[in-house]
This record gives sequence, structure tokens and C-alpha cells, in this order.
Amino acid sequence: MSDTILILSQVYPPDPASVGQHMHDVAAELVKRGHRVKVITADRGYDDPTIRYERYEKRDGVDVHRVRWSSFGKKSIPIRATAMLIFMLHCIWAGLTTRGLKKILVSTSPPMCGFAAGLAHSLRGVPITYWVMDLNPDQMIELGKMRADSLAARVLNALQRFVLRRSAEIVPLDRFMAERLYKKLSPAEAERVRARVTIMPPWPHEEALDDIPHEKNWFREKHGLNGKFVFMYSGNHGYSTPVTTLLQAGLKMDGEKAAGDAGTLLMFIGGGVGKKEVDQTIKEKSPGNIRSMPYQPFKDLAFSLSAADVHLVTVGNDVVGVVHPCKIYGAMAVGRPILLVAPDPCHASDIIKDHGVGWHIKHGDVEGAVKTLREIAALPPERLQEMGRRAKAYIDQQMSKSALCGAFCTIVEAGITAETRGARRDA
Repeated sequence: MSDTILILSQVYPPDPASVGQHMHDVAAELVKRGHRVKVITADRGYDDPTIRYERYEKRDGVDVHRVRWSSFGKKSIPIRATAMLIFMLHCIWAGLTTRGLKKILVSTSPPMCGFAAGLAHSLRGVPITYWVMDLNPDQMIELGKMRADSLAARVLNALQRFVLRRSAEIVPLDRFMAERLYKKLSPAEAERVRARVTIMPPWPHEEALDDIPHEKNWFREKHGLNGKFVFMYSGNHGYSTPVTTLLQAGLKMDGEKAAGDAGTLLMFIGGGVGKKEVDQTIKEKSPGNIRSMPYQPFKDLAFSLSAADVHLVTVGNDVVGVVHPCKIYGAMAVGRPILLVAPDPCHASDIIKDHGVGWHIKHGDVEGAVKTLREIAALPPERLQEMGRRAKAYIDQQMSKSALCGAFCTIVEAGITAETRGARRDA
């Protein structure tokens, strides 16, 4: 194992953040393929900085180095930015001093991490695989938290162009995200970058996502869900995934008490900044058909997801191509149809239409949401089961972890020898 692949990621297991879990999947697979893999990550929890992890660890053959002062939680943007800056400095040091370094894998989380990879490329000729999992400053701008002409926005856009120009391989999660990347560049640059882009969605962790029938699911029994038709939102409640239309529809149904509504439950499981709206709605209105629960342990995820009859997925109107609707895959992996609240087109609406696995309504259409919720709850179970089978078949046939993670690792490997030879010739 003469070559070293360096992975730069602020989050990494046992931290539960999805980005870190996907990074570990790749790292572990690369180790199996005979590479030495070193990871630079934070030594504290991303959501909860009071949680501390081991500074050095060998995890599934991966050398994990956790650095200090790199995660202070998400209480404010300045605090997060400070942690990102310190983490970037650690990454710069690793990129410049790691021996036998043949490749760097970096994502957009955090966005400043890419500068460290770009610097290592410029000074050492190390090739980069750039995994584009979200886009900033785009997200902050679209959510009204940053002006497009602000200094911070200009710096972040310049940083992304810096990394794009130096990356051997670029992997955005969907076609909308790729198009946003191209718009950051001049037409000539965009054409050159396009040749290095492979669009690839992230894989669900289907090994932990069995389809568990309601009658065998202790989660439904424990939480009094038997006899209920459960619409479930599970995961992070963020600014980019608003649930206001669903909450307003639930309140309207609770107030009208129409026939059949008594058996319908909207369940919101998880956390995030948007969860406050759910909890505040329950506190102020006391609806009988809206329920809130915290994140469930990973070991119980299959039971909680399978407790739903239909899963709720939302995408904000202004964030298409900025963030990727990853939660749709977990819901489909347990064989459940999807009710999507989102603009059209977007990646999730493409899946709904192309594979016939659910329904689609727009943000703000409360009447349409009420009508759709009632119609879905009244459908024969066989209809829902058939849609669920199509959803699971899509995951099994096109989205399996083994196929997508393997293909991604092949992308990481592909440029190592060729890029290194090129760097030596240019030296």
C-alpha cells in the first residue's frame, strides 16, 4: 500500500451526520481495494459539540485523525464559520505534510475545506475528487441569510471556482446541482469542467432499512399507531425543507373533523431548526393529528421508517440544485410511497413522475394538501403496497450502496496514476 488517499471531512462516524457516514463508506471500500486511507475530521459532535470522540482511531482499516477546535455546534453562523476556518487550517497542514499522498477526496461540507485540497494540488500536484453535496453561498443566499453581492458570498463563490478548476473529478448529486455549478464559471470554463463531471446520487444505507410489516412492527405498537394512517416526515427539519404547508393542512383537517380524518396522523420525527415550527404548532394548537418525536437511534431506523404508511418529503422552492433530497431514498428503501411538497421540476419530482411512487403538491397549496392527504388515506392498501414495491425496486436496482459506492470509489481511483504522472511531468 504505497499510496495514501486523504479524506477531508468535518464530520465522520460515530457522528451521525449523513455526510460523514457516506465518507466512511467510501473510505472503508477504498481500504478493501488496497489503499491506505487517512481521514481528517473534528473531534467533537457536529450538532452537539459536548460530545467528544477519540483523537486517533483505526475504523474499518481507516486511519482517523480528529483535530481540536473544529466544531463548536450550530448556534450561530459566526461560530460555525470560526470552526470551519480552524478546521481548514488543519486540512491545509495535512494536505502539505502527508507522506505518499496520491489523492484528496473533499466535499462541500464544510465549503472552506476545498481550499486546503486546492492548495495541495497547486503546491504538490495532488489530484482532487470533489464531492459536491450541497452548494454555498447559494443556500445562504436563497434562504435570505446572505446577500448575493456581499463579501462573504463573493469569497465563497471564488473558493468554489478555485476548487472546480483544480479538481480531476467532480461529482454533484443531481442534474440541477450540476447546472448551478456550470453557471458559476465562464462558458469556456464550464465546458472544460463539464468533461470532468459525473452526476451520481448518494446511496441509502439499505442494510439497515428493512421493510417491516405493520403487524410485526413494535414501533407502531409502542407509540399507539395501530389503527392509524401515518404520514411521516423523518430526518432533519431545515430551512431548505419547509413543512409549513403540511402543518397547516393537518390543522385544517383536525378542525374540520371530516369523515376519515380521525384515523389520519402526521408524524414529524427528527430535529433541526425547522422542528421548532412543529413543536410550537403542537404547543399552541394542540392538534390531535400532529405528533412530534426526536431522532430515533440508528438501530431502530428500519422500525420507525416502516411504521409509516406514506412518507413526507419536502424541498424548498428556492433550493433546487442547492441541496439534495436524500431522505426520499430511505423512505423508498422500506417500500413506502412518497408525498412530495416541492417545486416542479426538481430531482425528487423527477423520481415521483418517472417511477410512479407517489404524489406531488406545491408549497402554499393547503387546500390541495388536505385533498391529497384524504385521497391517499382512502386508497385500498393494495394500491399503496404496489407503489411501495415500485419504490423499493428502484432502490434495489438503481440505488444500491454496493453499486453506487463501488462506482464512486472507481472514480476516486481512476485519476491517481494518470494525474500523478502528469504532475511529475509538469514539475
